[in-house]
Amino acid sequence: MKKIKILDREAIRRALIRIAHEILERNRGAQDLCLIGIRTRGVYLAQRLCEQIKNIEDRSVPVGILDITLYRDDLTLIAPHPVVHKTEIDFDINDKNIILVDDVLYTGRTIRAALDALIDFGRPKTIQVAVLIDRGHRELPIRADYVGKNIPTAKDEFVEVYLEEVDGKEEVVIIEL
Repeated sequence: MKKIKILDREAIRRALIRIAHEILERNRGAQDLCLIGIRTRGVYLAQRLCEQIKNIEDRSVPVGILDITLYRDDLTLIAPHPVVHKTEIDFDINDKNIILVDDVLYTGRTIRAALDALIDFGRPKTIQVAVLIDRGHRELPIRADYVGKNIPTAKDEFVEVYLEEVDGKEEVVIIEL
């Protein structure tokens, strides 16, 4: 097994600063903007983007947490008794510009599940997708609006994102089997 480091702590920080600027530019500021992180690492990335937006605009935007477990199309394959965590969206998403945040975009199935889950909470004006890593190999017609880094990968490779809040270290690596 071979690990190749793609991003270190500083590269992740710079990517999130750039994404925050792109989000603000496309949405003409932070008005009606909400960030929703997909459990687990998407939540921490959404919180970091919120901090960057506050640094740029001097304005906080709401941040929610979305658990997509029950919306997955592979629910029966992942575990006999999958663990469902709480979704925490304590603000109105109607007529808001929602930024769904995740760590890695791969087949598109996680984002599809997140879209289904999100619609149960209301009718946003727009839903945009921000990811730290886009590795390609889409199975569904889904794309990211904001990407930290595009990493072309082979299907037998894995992309691992490690964040300080969860893993005690900060990096993105490709694992070749």
